Amino acid sequence: QVQLVESGGGLVQAGGSLRLSCAASGRSVSAYSMGWFRQAPGQEREFVAAIARSDSRTLYADSVKGRFTISRDNAKNSVYLQMISLKPEDTAVYYCAADLHSSTVYYATTQLSSYDYWGQGTQVTVSS
Repeated sequence: QVQLVESGGGLVQAGGSLRLSCAASGRSVSAYSMGWFRQAPGQEREFVAAIARSDSRTLYADSVKGRFTISRDNAKNSVYLQMISLKPEDTAVYYCAADLHSSTVYYATTQLSSYDYWGQGTQVTVSS
């Protein structure tokens, strides 16, 4: 069992930056591939970014490539999402998730259904 708690959300103007954090407890995040997803009002939850157990492999949604960076700090048992050049369409609740079934250290997935544990989410609002 792993518990995930997101933080760092807030209100920011377009063009601004935020850094989301996901603190894990129960097990080390080094044992999982990790992902960030987001859900806007009235929309389905969508993939944002993922990082394999080997930090050398990361995945990004096309809409955030070049603006968002996922990283992990195993010593702090945390995963981060650095967001720059934010746009109003980035407004959503952002969720951290852990995938237990990483077949290799290079495995990461965009598929929401593959993730086993989820945090409660943190709200990001970008004003125009």
